[in-house]
Amino acid sequence: MNDDGFADPGRKVPRGRLSRLGEFGRLAGGVAGGMLAEGARRIADGERPRMRDMLLTPANIGKVADRLAHLRGAAMKLGQMISMDAGDVLPPELTAIMARLRDQAQHMPPAQLQQVLAAQWGRDWRTRFRRFEPRPIAAASIGQVHRALTRDGRELAIKVQYPGVRESIDADVDNVATLLRVSGLLPRELDIAPLLAEAKRQLAVEADYVREGEQMTRFGALLADVPGVVVPVLDPELTTDRVLAMSYVPGRPIETLENAPQNERDAAMRSVFALVLRELFDFGLMQTDPNFANYRYQPDSRRLVLLDFGAVRPVAPETARAYRRLVAAGLSGDREQVRAAALAAGVLGEAAANRHRPRIDAMIDVILPELDRPGPFDFGDRGFVELLRDDAMEIAADRSTWHIPPTDLLFAQRKISGTALLAARLKARVDVREMVSAALAAGAGQDDTDAGSGAEAPEI
Repeated sequence: MNDDGFADPGRKVPRGRLSRLGEFGRLAGGVAGGMLAEGARRIADGERPRMRDMLLTPANIGKVADRLAHLRGAAMKLGQMISMDAGDVLPPELTAIMARLRDQAQHMPPAQLQQVLAAQWGRDWRTRFRRFEPRPIAAASIGQVHRALTRDGRELAIKVQYPGVRESIDADVDNVATLLRVSGLLPRELDIAPLLAEAKRQLAVEADYVREGEQMTRFGALLADVPGVVVPVLDPELTTDRVLAMSYVPGRPIETLENAPQNERDAAMRSVFALVLRELFDFGLMQTDPNFANYRYQPDSRRLVLLDFGAVRPVAPETARAYRRLVAAGLSGDREQVRAAALAAGVLGEAAANRHRPRIDAMIDVILPELDRPGPFDFGDRGFVELLRDDAMEIAADRSTWHIPPTDLLFAQRKISGTALLAARLKARVDVREMVSAALAAGAGQDDTDAGSGAEAPEI
């Protein structure tokens, strides 16, 4: 235990461009060494080693996860973003890396924390508080969170951004993309430049804590009349572009609901789904980061606590309309309508639709009965996912048909997919069909109008 109360001293965040580049260099060198060792082992065993098998060993997966977790910032955030986009159909090797990234956030050592806060609040910053807990209560890709008590008795949560995160975004995104290219996990013919540009823009937005505070306040106003949801209140006096101060709201990780009674899990996930529907079809504004840590739960009041509004994005009217048409097609039970709506939205690419139509139709035929089933949908029953996985992996193996959907759709789908993964984690049962049908009925006729018109949506 040191003078600041830390049993774990933390790991210093590399902040300079050259130091972060050096970390990527060490990662590449470590992975290359692991590949040589694995290749030699396989040759000695009489095998002809494949590049993919030599690269994606458990040891190399561990090296990648550990180094990205040490870098934090955009490098770690990009890995986390990948982790929830494909849900159950990610290659198992990537799933392993991303699962470790979600669990390996590391905090700054006390000396580095002191430097950051002195730069933001002045050297005498401690005089503002009766108590400032040096050990963070949470650590993520861009910052870590501390509890504090002000001189006038307000209990706050203080999010402190890691040094160098904002300045390293462009380089980190480019370096991660290079690693994916070199590894062979991305086909060279796939043009990811627009996606990388949007990732850089989005990460820069998330690193602006003044903007995040504004979005938190905005969501607080939108949900002020919803008793089952709590949004922290911004403390503007202590907030800067790299420190976000807000009221401390107690709550447990939402995953602790795994051991709660079925009806409690169902009610919590119904609230989450209702919120997503309102974001998509009513607010025209969505918090697009589906990380489970962005939700807390209060068992006594059974309220959801919403955290982290850095990834809030407007929902473009055309995106809301695309989802409206796609969901309506799914509820209709018509395979042709679903395929056409998926193509029109950009969820499905023309090349894949033409070359793999039987497989795509088979996947739609699996999904449609699930959508048509009356009553609550059991997210704990993953049998239908197994039926989809083989066809999905076969289509994904044809790299010539890989397709990047429109950016706005990707971010919205991230939130939707992540919500479904949370429901699966909690084994919740939710009548999603009834909720979606109500949302579509409330917004009937909006295909020709903008989203965010204030139409009624399912109650949260």
